[in-house]
Amino acid sequence: MSYSIAVRALCEFTAKVGDLDLRFTPSPTALEGIVGHRTVASRRNEGYQSEVALAGQYQNLTVKGRADGYDPGQNCLEEVKTYRGDLSKQPANHRQLHWAQAKVYGWLMCCKLDLEQINLALVYFDIVSEKETCLLEAFSAAQLKPFFEEHCERFLHWAEQEMTHREARNRAAQQLAFPHAGFRPGQRHLAESVFKAVSTGRCLMAQAPTGIGKTVGTLFPMLKALAPQQLDKVFFLTAKTPGRKLALDAAQVILDSADAPPLRVLEMVARDKACEHPDKACHGESCPLAQGFYDRLPAARQAASGLNLLNQGALRQVALEHMVCPYYLSQEMARWADVVVADYNYYFDFSALLFGLAQANHWTVAVLVDEAHNLVERGRQMYSASLDQSTLNGVRKTAPEALKKPLQRVNREWNALHNLQSGAYQAYDKAPEKLLQALSSCGASIGDYLNDHPQGLDSALQSFYFEMLQFCRVAELFDEQFLFDISKRDLDRKRCLSQLCLRNVVPAGFIGPRLTAARTTVLFSATLSPRHYYADLLGTPANTVCIDVESPFHADQLQVHIVNQISTRFVHREASLAPIVELIANQFTQRPGNYLAFFSSFDYLQQVAQLLAERHPQIKLWSQSRGMGEAQRQDFLDRFTEDGEGVGFAVLGGAFGEGIDLPGARLIGAFIATLGLAQLNPVNEQLKQRMAAIFGAGYDYTYLFPGVQKVVQAAGRVIRNEQDEGVVMLIDDRFGEHKVRQLLPRWWSIAPTNLRSAP
Repeated sequence: MSYSIAVRALCEFTAKVGDLDLRFTPSPTALEGIVGHRTVASRRNEGYQSEVALAGQYQNLTVKGRADGYDPGQNCLEEVKTYRGDLSKQPANHRQLHWAQAKVYGWLMCCKLDLEQINLALVYFDIVSEKETCLLEAFSAAQLKPFFEEHCERFLHWAEQEMTHREARNRAAQQLAFPHAGFRPGQRHLAESVFKAVSTGRCLMAQAPTGIGKTVGTLFPMLKALAPQQLDKVFFLTAKTPGRKLALDAAQVILDSADAPPLRVLEMVARDKACEHPDKACHGESCPLAQGFYDRLPAARQAASGLNLLNQGALRQVALEHMVCPYYLSQEMARWADVVVADYNYYFDFSALLFGLAQANHWTVAVLVDEAHNLVERGRQMYSASLDQSTLNGVRKTAPEALKKPLQRVNREWNALHNLQSGAYQAYDKAPEKLLQALSSCGASIGDYLNDHPQGLDSALQSFYFEMLQFCRVAELFDEQFLFDISKRDLDRKRCLSQLCLRNVVPAGFIGPRLTAARTTVLFSATLSPRHYYADLLGTPANTVCIDVESPFHADQLQVHIVNQISTRFVHREASLAPIVELIANQFTQRPGNYLAFFSSFDYLQQVAQLLAERHPQIKLWSQSRGMGEAQRQDFLDRFTEDGEGVGFAVLGGAFGEGIDLPGARLIGAFIATLGLAQLNPVNEQLKQRMAAIFGAGYDYTYLFPGVQKVVQAAGRVIRNEQDEGVVMLIDDRFGEHKVRQLLPRWWSIAPTNLRSAP
């Protein structure tokens, strides 16, 4: 059995030494890198060859890759690296890695062309000045061969270990039995559909009700497909922390089963949650876990590879035992894990680690997207960028002298923009060219300053710097799928500040290619209706399979009532307070227990909660508050005990509207006092106009479909298994409209409700 590895991956494994050092950053974006490579190639002579495919063998190790360029006339192979800043500040171990790549490519080229000698050039291309710095050395094939073999030898032991692991993993996965006594109703249909999708290489969109075990029902068939489809990795992507925990719990169930394959399951968490020294910079002169990181990494990697479940706690323990950074150890282990559980952004973001690794290493991956209805809004956020002038004003005051002029130029162009705007809000079809030039120039100045002053910037300026880079990156991609808007706010009669936003409206252009890059992508959720809405906004391939898994629940388990005598529209809100309070109190009196009450805003929530407390003080209540941390959210959920009685007040679409599990008596009902429609404001009205122009359904795509989806998700908290029974009150006259009723789950049996005690 042979093992194949890319040149870059080989060198990153064998040639990285010394400190972890992020000071020579941020590196150019992928798009800037591509443009830089093309610019260099365009300057070469007619016989110059770009992207030369090369491959070589050492024992049972195959090494392959694409050399950036080769000039036959000069017998010169080039390794091109794009950068920004002062090249003299580049860490020595970065340069050492680049030379290692050039030498490996050099040997492979010598083999391909039967050369006795070759010239190797490291070409550093400054993306700002477009200046090239060329480091040229001549090497004989006799010099390069032992270098190549030495690095292959260093990797070979690990490669053999990985081949043994993969063989055992695949063999055991084929024999893997479902980890429970049997499938729940609907779960087998889901699992078989996932297996068929990965077998045929198609995308699957699966609407499957809450409570059937979607996590195990999707992960299990993917593991069964590891061997027949020769999958390298399975990525399980979630929108929120609770989803990540459910995935890890499902993986643990499989790992605990009698015939469990030797899987490595990795949890990836955000940098700020994994960092041990948030007050220190990521380089060896500041952080002890960055100092000598690459020298200690092999031992840490070996220890981590011996564990099945590399969750945050387990990975942190290994990292600290070996004195390396837990966050960057997790990035390393992403290369060697079989199942990676991570947030959406690790695969879908512009600079997504998992997507980048999959592309660079030519992995065959399968992607599971949990609670996929969230991907529309998360995608829009990932591909948008904003800048606030108050932040700019703050950093201008504290910025080093060398950066004051570039920042002042940005401010000048910014003011020129919003001085032309008469109203408080305005959307534009084009991005602001002069401001973008000023931002790009300012970003280059800050980059230069960072390289000259390795101690860095203060945190506010550094944050603004990254926001500028994101703004410029999004601007490069700006087209009809985006809006540019300016929101002004007056400080006094003479002064005003504004916020600029490059707002992605349709993320399909970015998400679609990521879906098709995988062997299969499975998008699953309890709410993926109507299908055309998600297909349009997520860019699913034309041959995507769509299934609607039958619910295991029966209509008599859930009493769904439409309370259509109440309007929750903003203009009727005051009049709705007392009727809603009496509705909650009457239901609670008839059947005491735990309930959730959902509202469109915190203000509305507080008004109803306050009136309920005044009129019915015997009913215990607790409320979601703005900006709740994870501990506070857990305290809120802990109030829902098996023998408890009370009402929890929450905002629809917030932390408690989906992704929480309160089975049995922990939750017996929900009051949903809103249609879930997005706020009526200038931004949403612009979105509506753009949706109408592109899809012909502005109101539905902007307000109705996302709103009802939140309602159904919230209602889905009540029935969690086949034994649960409960009640849902849909409070608003619009729930009675045919168009809205059509979007509600088919298994619901809906009855109108008359108010007993309306004032």
